[in-house]
Amino acid sequence: TAFVMPTNCPVCDSHIERLADEAIARCSGGLFCSAQRKQAFLHFAQRRAVEVDGLGEKLIDQLVDSGVVSTLPDLYKIGLMTLVQLDRMAEKSAINILKALEASKNTTLPRFIYGLGIRHVGEATAKEFARHFGTLDGLINASEEALLQVDDVGPIVAQSVRTFFQQAHHQEIVAQLRACGLRW
Repeated sequence: TAFVMPTNCPVCDSHIERLADEAIARCSGGLFCSAQRKQAFLHFAQRRAVEVDGLGEKLIDQLVDSGVVSTLPDLYKIGLMTLVQLDRMAEKSAINILKALEASKNTTLPRFIYGLGIRHVGEATAKEFARHFGTLDGLINASEEALLQVDDVGPIVAQSVRTFFQQAHHQEIVAQLRACGLRW
């Protein structure tokens, strides 16, 4: 039997789209899709990004599925009692997660930029942006032309960064993460 590409996401039922120049088809649901939300949390918490020790796939699944977290800043608003009520989460483990979240607030600008999960922005590009602009606000406010001045940044990456930072919900997430105490 031939494989038929689904037209809707099996998780959130959003339309599946495939850009002409890409081999991969993607759910268009963005952070509305719980599967994409989970991946955003995993990406943010990984060692190469802001690094939240102990925040793995099973815990993220529980936090997202139970509605405890829906955006990245929600991670920093979790309380001890909320964590203790999750499956297989003893008080000591919950305390360790809270300590890891607190420790993750001290990061570097490249790790923070990478952790945001901007499409087409890997670790090396995040480092170049941090080096070139020096501040997050410098990157946020950069025009496409200014972004193109960064080493190894072409039109696709520049457009992706502009689109990311022009979206109100991304601006709000960055502002909330800063308000939660993330610093570099």
